[in-house]
Amino acid sequence: MQIEQHPVQFFTAVCYDWLKLLDTSKAKEIIIEALRYRVSEGHVKVAAFVIMPNHIHLIWRVQNGFELEDVQRDFLKYTAKGLLTLVKNSKGERGLEELFVGLKDRKFQVWKRNSMSIDLIHEWFFKQKLEYLHANPCQPHWRLSEQPESYHFSSARFYQTGLDEFGFLTHHTEI
Repeated sequence: MQIEQHPVQFFTAVCYDWLKLLDTSKAKEIIIEALRYRVSEGHVKVAAFVIMPNHIHLIWRVQNGFELEDVQRDFLKYTAKGLLTLVKNSKGERGLEELFVGLKDRKFQVWKRNSMSIDLIHEWFFKQKLEYLHANPCQPHWRLSEQPESYHFSSARFYQTGLDEFGFLTHHTEI
């Protein structure tokens, strides 16, 4: 009996209060390392990603034996801890003030609650999200890059060259 695969997901996580917590290379590297770990542990296959100053987009598939909610929660929890440490180390305790929420289960909030996760069950919808994700850094309100493949913290160059400089990408045809 074959176990049914999880659907490919378009996942978006937004920083709390739309703060630009991901605007440094060090912050983006926390996301990269978390993705690399999740892939190396066999939790997910990542087909595409982009890390923007205040949010991330991923196209990934949770692997059999793992639950989508658990993988997302653990990914966000790990990256939140890393980002909190980065903020504290670079800005001190005062840097954490804008992240203070004082809830029962957490003192600080890095990610907005209820990240968006959409099943990509149609090829046209998948391609639309892939193009959107890669074009995001080129949008006029961001102006992070002239061409999608020129923006370093994205999988766009992988789709142009076939070279995985991050060590965790799987082409969407093989996910």
